[in-house]
Amino acid sequence: MYVLSEVRVKTVSPTELRSNIYKLLDEVLSSGVPLEINKGGEILRIVPVATTSKLSNLVSRPHVITGNPDDLVDICWDGEMNLDLY
Repeated sequence: MYVLSEVRVKTVSPTELRSNIYKLLDEVLSSGVPLEINKGGEILRIVPVATTSKLSNLVSRPHVITGNPDDLVDICWDGEMNLDLY
């Protein structure tokens, strides 16, 4: 089973950007996640022009379902929820 990982924007200071610029740029290009630079309360953003596939952010989670996944197909939730909103 795959779960879409949360996409979070990474924020760095200008000092950190200066010391790790090539590493940070490689991260932006490989992940597609924007990089924000906080300079005196103003935000600058480095964003890749070419978008990456959201599917590339999927992380394998083989142990999320314990048991037989086919058992999930026939689950009846009628007794679990009350959709009567009146």
